[in-house]
Amino acid sequence: MSDTTQDETLPQGMQLTPLDEDFRADPYPLLKRLREDAPMLLDKELQRRMYTRHDDVKGILRSKTFYADPRKARPGTFSKEFLAKGFGDEEDMPMLLMDEPDHRRLRGLVSAPFTPAAVERWRPRTREVVQRILNAITEPEFDLIEAFAGPIPTVVIAELLGIDAALHADFKRWSDTSVQISFNPFPTPEQQAAAETANNTLMDFFGSEIERRSQDLGDDLLSDMIRAEEDGEKLTRNEIIRQCNLLLIAGNVTTTDLIGNGIKALLDHPRQLAKLRANPDLIGNAVEEILRYDSPVVNSGRVVNADTTLAGCPAHQGDSLTVSLASANRDPDFYPDPDSFDIQREDTHHQSFGGGSHLCLGAHLARLEAQEAILALLERYPTLGHSERGHVYHSIPSFRGFSEFWVDTRSA
Repeated sequence: MSDTTQDETLPQGMQLTPLDEDFRADPYPLLKRLREDAPMLLDKELQRRMYTRHDDVKGILRSKTFYADPRKARPGTFSKEFLAKGFGDEEDMPMLLMDEPDHRRLRGLVSAPFTPAAVERWRPRTREVVQRILNAITEPEFDLIEAFAGPIPTVVIAELLGIDAALHADFKRWSDTSVQISFNPFPTPEQQAAAETANNTLMDFFGSEIERRSQDLGDDLLSDMIRAEEDGEKLTRNEIIRQCNLLLIAGNVTTTDLIGNGIKALLDHPRQLAKLRANPDLIGNAVEEILRYDSPVVNSGRVVNADTTLAGCPAHQGDSLTVSLASANRDPDFYPDPDSFDIQREDTHHQSFGGGSHLCLGAHLARLEAQEAILALLERYPTLGHSERGHVYHSIPSFRGFSEFWVDTRSA
């Protein structure tokens, strides 16, 4: 990674992750500084290039030439040393990190159940899950994450996969443990060991379920993946297992964070909350604004496949690129008054689900879950507000959300 002249006082390395206390509490002032002073930051500590302007982020995400597979980065770079850690050279990557043509083949086989029309059929079941979880809340003051936002995506995905309800709590525990390394480039040895155990448990479980379900296909997502066929191609057993794991792990943390971030934004902006209560039909636009205003996914990454120029600076084959989705979503060149939260904002486009061929496959499901969860919570608790017990942001790199977020149903 070649040198470039830049302000030596600019943040580097861990200061640009939620492992840093200030960044974890509020990354937006720092991202604004980078966007204005160093839209392409050469992060010498982690050996990566970080992009913060909307157009650069959008262009990199939609480029058909950059690699998603971090193993293709040069030794010593962030992608190679951290993001590729744990993946063997011959091992199949999760679809999220696959390159063409493997990515195109796999996505084609699994995409049908995730179209907007297909996902909409799951709304009644999602609504039932939300109501069931709400009914289990008995205290007037509770941790929104533990009691509500956390269980919803895991239970919804488990139900869609046709998993026995008795195992939903186990699924939540396994996925919570797995995410400690799946999206964390800096896990502790303890997290690594616990996550490997959880991953092995999930692999064995899904393997058994595939064998059982193959003999008796049902009306569920796992059966759909077993049935899936395109141009004579079918999903292998390992591909189905990996896709189930990705759904459970990625869909868990991101949707939990989306719900939690959304409720906080609404409670922090009483006028916007009042608008939504008065007109629940605004929920679709509100969720898009939540995604823009406080994205649950902060960063994404790519690897340069050939020497090129990006944001006016040379970039070389094997360079590790980090794009800040959170910063792009607050770029004033594209959003009037970008730091304001407005559920009636006319242009609600955002980069929170990535872009191009790797646009998040579960985007429509995440939207649906957030819409149903937020509306049901506000309807159940007309005087919901912040609790004096406060909140704690988690420190999972590339994600933004809460480990605890206490609310009080008697606050307003």
